Amino acid sequence: MVKMQIKENSELAEVPSAEELMREHGVSRGVALRVFAVLRREGVAEPVPGGRWRVIRPGEAVDRRPLDERLADVIIDDELGVGERFPSTAELSSRFGVSRPTVGKALDKLASAGLLSESRQGKQRSVLALPKRTESPES
Repeated sequence: MVKMQIKENSELAEVPSAEELMREHGVSRGVALRVFAVLRREGVAEPVPGGRWRVIRPGEAVDRRPLDERLADVIIDDELGVGERFPSTAELSSRFGVSRPTVGKALDKLASAGLLSESRQGKQRSVLALPKRTESPES
C-alpha cells in the first residue's frame, strides 16, 4: 500500500509515520515497523533524524558518508589551498542541509585531523592541509 502511494505520488518526499499507518490502515505498530523494514531493504525509503523516513527515488544519488568526510571534500571541490578561508558554519549548514551544531562537530573532527584551523570566536577557519585522496580501484 505504501509503496503504491510512493509510486503514484512523485511529490511524496516523506513516508507516513508509524502512527499514521496504524490509523489509516488499521494495522498494529509491529506491522507498521515491518513496512519500514521492507521499504529500507528494497531501497524505497531510509530513516532520517527525528524518527521520520525519507522517500528515495530511482536514480537519486545520496552521499551517505560521514559529514566530516564530505566537508573534507569541500577543500578539493572548492579548490581551496593551504591558508585559504574555509566556508562558514552557516554556509555549510545550508549547503549540506544539517544544523550548525552538527557542522561544528564535523569541523572539530577536521581540526583534530590537522586539516583545518581550530575554531575561535570571530575568526573563520582556514585550511591547514589538503586531504589525502584515496581512489578506489576500478573494476
